[in-house]
Amino acid sequence: METPLCAWLHIRQYRSGAISIRSYRQSLTRSVQQDVLFSVDISCLGIPTIQWTFMSGMVSRDISSWQPGGLTNISEEYTDRVHTYSNGSMGLSDLRVQDAGFYVIRVSELSGSSRDAGFVLTVEEILYEDLQYLSVFTLVLAFLAGFLMLSMWLMDNAYRRLKAWNGRRQMPVNGETELQAL
Repeated sequence: METPLCAWLHIRQYRSGAISIRSYRQSLTRSVQQDVLFSVDISCLGIPTIQWTFMSGMVSRDISSWQPGGLTNISEEYTDRVHTYSNGSMGLSDLRVQDAGFYVIRVSELSGSSRDAGFVLTVEEILYEDLQYLSVFTLVLAFLAGFLMLSMWLMDNAYRRLKAWNGRRQMPVNGETELQAL
């Protein structure tokens, strides 16, 4: 259910009994090695249990589960990359291409009621091979340009010296100049 203010702010609000999940963006795009924050704000009457799950294709993995103020249970695969917050939000650092997929937050109470909300994460790969190729190509072109400029400078100096040498060779030496009658 979206309230008019929430729709204006692009906030989606999910309600189930006494549980409410507000999420600010359901579709996120990040690059490899960046961080992402799945931002939500949950509210419920009792003490909620928050569980985040990753789904992609045929794969479904539990990421973490916790109760605000209690210990957080993070799966071994995400141990060093997941950060949880008391409002239900979850941060994932050092993204990988394999992290692209659907993330679901489930908030449940002891009474048995629960509510889910989902996020779609797209992870764009930076093509380092292309950047490396471009930098090597630029370096080769710079070297080639420097080599050509040095070659032209050397050839110009050789040409000037050869021209000066030919000019001195054709000039008569002092005292050997004959005067011709007019």
